[in-house]
Amino acid sequence: MYTVIIIGGGVVGSLIARELSRYNCRILLLEKENDVACGASKANSGIVHAGFDAEAGTQKAAFNAAGNIIMERVCEELGVHFRKNGSMVCAFNDYERESQAQLLKQGAANNVKGLSIISGDQARELEPALSDNVKSVLLAQTGGIVCPYNLAINAASNAEQNGLDLRLNEEVISIIKENHKFIVSTTGHEYTAKYVINAAGLFADKIAAMVGDSSFSIIPRAGEYMLFDKSMGGLVGRTIFQMPQKSMGKGVLVTPTVDGNLLIGPSAVNLSADNETIHDTTTDGQDFVWRTALKSVPGINHSGLITSFTGIRAVSDSDDFIVGESNTTPGFYNAAGIQSPGLTASPAIGEYLARLIVKAENLSKNSDFYPYFHSHPSILESMELSKAELDALIKEDPSYGNIICRCETVSEGHILDALRQKCPATDIDGVKRRTRAGMGRCQGGFCMPKVLEIIARQTGKEFTEINKKGDGSLILSGKRK
Repeated sequence: MYTVIIIGGGVVGSLIARELSRYNCRILLLEKENDVACGASKANSGIVHAGFDAEAGTQKAAFNAAGNIIMERVCEELGVHFRKNGSMVCAFNDYERESQAQLLKQGAANNVKGLSIISGDQARELEPALSDNVKSVLLAQTGGIVCPYNLAINAASNAEQNGLDLRLNEEVISIIKENHKFIVSTTGHEYTAKYVINAAGLFADKIAAMVGDSSFSIIPRAGEYMLFDKSMGGLVGRTIFQMPQKSMGKGVLVTPTVDGNLLIGPSAVNLSADNETIHDTTTDGQDFVWRTALKSVPGINHSGLITSFTGIRAVSDSDDFIVGESNTTPGFYNAAGIQSPGLTASPAIGEYLARLIVKAENLSKNSDFYPYFHSHPSILESMELSKAELDALIKEDPSYGNIICRCETVSEGHILDALRQKCPATDIDGVKRRTRAGMGRCQGGFCMPKVLEIIARQTGKEFTEINKKGDGSLILSGKRK
């Protein structure tokens, strides 16, 4: 029997698992997809929010502020790129300037440091690409950017290094509480545990309902993005917001990414319950994102666009996070409705829920806990080696000199690391998330066949058995000759 079963392998579930692995207990993480970070965690803005936007007194505000403080340390331990680049919220008229002042007060109430309001001219001295129509800016020094899927992957991998059992491709179909334990049935197995943590994202209300907790519902909200190549990555250094709106959340932003690209978006469209994970980009949605972003930063060049995508947010009917023990079912804990600023809040949510389980079960610390995740060598770190260091690595293992993805300078050695590490890649997109192979200008047009061949060679699979992104997404279906 497990001590804790965590349902959902997104950034929240993975960080909860990592925090619990600090203690002597048996932990199982169940994920219905073939990899972690396949839901909201793989497609969002990657913003570490300062914490001025959330209403004081809400769980959003509390976990945002706490998560912002510890994010840099967590990313350093897990080998994840993080940059404290700061953020700006732009006001274009007097009404928005008044709202900006309210955000400043709200930030102070949330104990956010490094907030100030500066004039449009002062803002353009810091960010020359900012629109001339910006009248003033709320400047947040503690805003940052991070890679959301790397954070989830490396947290799950580190938890595995510290004893986590990770089961992929196992969708939870029922949960029964019986004699002070939970019986969790999946599409493949049956497990028992003393505690269950529900971090199922878009499906969190359905998971909670399995134990009789119908206290909340989840509304899927789609947001479209546009990603530009690295020629545009230096256009702005900070994350540029417009004034938030209730119907749009934080609205359309313009931001650099930790990998050197430029990202704009998202839109916000609520989906029906039967369409909660399938939402393609649309002409109207892309046009809206493009036009709105140009209002803040008119110098974005459309020719730099390399891809567009849609992310799905899990919005609770209360519009707040739902984090803590269920009021109806003791031993069952929710981490639900974790929309923005959920990425920022995720390490703090992990620490909080771990503390609740530790207290309830009186767990002792795991003396063998190792907080650092590094593949051998670290994929991200080995991409930043000096020429002498890289030459030494290639001399030791020539596969690091065989460049597979030329857009992102990803070697065969990096891809092999992704296939061999804890929580390994199993398909094309899994390799992509771990190494960036296929994320450049050509979007895998040249390197995908080579990645396919390496996966086949390493796993012993036929080409026709390898998927792009999970079951049913075959790259090749058979031979023509």
